[in-house]
Amino acid sequence: MSYLSEMVTKAESATQQVIPEIWSDEIQAAYKNSLVLANLVKQLNVVGQKGDIVNVPVMTRGAATAKSAEAEVTTIAGGGTGLAVNLDQHWHYARLIEDIAAKQASTAMRSFYTDDAGYALAKAVDTFLADRFEAATGGTLDADEWAGAVIGSNGSTAFNDASDNSAAITDAAIRKIVENLDEVDAPQSQRYLVVPPSARNTLMGLARFTEQAFVGEVGSSNTIRNGRLGNVYGVELFVSSNLPSPDTATTVKIALMFHKSAVVLCQQMKPRIQTQYQLNALADLLVGDTIFGGRMVRIDAGYGIAVPG
Repeated sequence: MSYLSEMVTKAESATQQVIPEIWSDEIQAAYKNSLVLANLVKQLNVVGQKGDIVNVPVMTRGAATAKSAEAEVTTIAGGGTGLAVNLDQHWHYARLIEDIAAKQASTAMRSFYTDDAGYALAKAVDTFLADRFEAATGGTLDADEWAGAVIGSNGSTAFNDASDNSAAITDAAIRKIVENLDEVDAPQSQRYLVVPPSARNTLMGLARFTEQAFVGEVGSSNTIRNGRLGNVYGVELFVSSNLPSPDTATTVKIALMFHKSAVVLCQQMKPRIQTQYQLNALADLLVGDTIFGGRMVRIDAGYGIAVPG
């Protein structure tokens, strides 16, 4: 083997064995930091498992029966249904890193690529999950009309995509949806409200959620001073700029209020990074990808709220 061939072989070996492992750790860190909805819904770990469908059991609640003396116990018949979750989402992020750029740029360039790849893949997952909520409360999945959503002013009037009757989120709307979740026996814990920045701005203007006279927070803990509005009626608040819009009312954003059990995420392959040298391009091809699936499993435990974007 010639000296040149030997050097090329060593370089290819280093590229395939060392760089992907280091970069994959970095991209997963950026990916996890960028996720919002994926951290709030129910997750089923199917990493490394074979198959393209996961059957998620949805059980029905049983009732207790009074015991009669010397009588056998009354058994409850098996119930519930299985919902199929298709593992059909394969998303990727690819860049060519030119040799000249790799030689002349600082090492911070790699950090930019891994952060950008992690963010892009996380955004794809969160966008997919947000769209699943269109099936809530009578809506039709992937119709992009959000017919099952309610408007932000009262939490009960149906949203109309054609006429755009969206309204700023109010205290009354939040309380109404809390009531709805209570009525379907959604657990009190692990309830979440995910809003666009415009709705967070509205909530921070409501004295009930910020001022010490209402929330009891004083000093640096007060929302007016620290800018954090983390809990509303026992519902954890999160902000995301990645919430969906209906197809015609593009200036509308759909905020989401739900219990963790409403949507399930099945991740078959965590984000990974692979690199390969492209001789015809004199560049390294960097590709990150992930495989997952998900669906709404409890349509009465999630609500879309139409608010001005």
